[in-house]
Amino acid sequence: MTIRVREMTEADTDEVARLRVLGWQHAYRGIMPRPYLDSLDPLPFAAGLRRGLAGPTARTGHLVAPRPGEPGEPGRIMGWACQGPYRPHEAGWGEVRALYVHPEFIGTGVGRALLEAATARLSADGLPRVRLWVVRGNTRALHFYERAGFTPDGAEQSEDIQGVTVGELRYARG
Repeated sequence: MTIRVREMTEADTDEVARLRVLGWQHAYRGIMPRPYLDSLDPLPFAAGLRRGLAGPTARTGHLVAPRPGEPGEPGRIMGWACQGPYRPHEAGWGEVRALYVHPEFIGTGVGRALLEAATARLSADGLPRVRLWVVRGNTRALHFYERAGFTPDGAEQSEDIQGVTVGELRYARG
């Protein structure tokens, strides 16, 4: 399968938002409370994506991997990545802020293609060192990033989601 990566457009926002919800529900089942995952709504996220695309985005970029076929086909986005300067700002550091692959395409190279494109964009923007956050317990993602040369740098954070503490580990490369 040939994997093509391109900039996300406004026409992609609804599908990317659905993919993000599906990605959370797939990756975080058993890590986050099921009622929380089941209640996720793509509409507010899609609206936020549209606002971000319409205004200044402080070098935040969104990439998609479209499914081969007709542009208007449902389910045409196989994966999505978001990248930009590390938050909070730290000179020379970029961040892969999100990377989700439709469950049907996990293990096919879509995630790797998106990660390579996102990190190449960051490097082209003068941000050759990259950080990202991975939910503790998401072993598939932890192994994926480790195979791509990322290592934990010791930083951790956590958030309470409906009474469950969900931890994140920071990974870095460069």
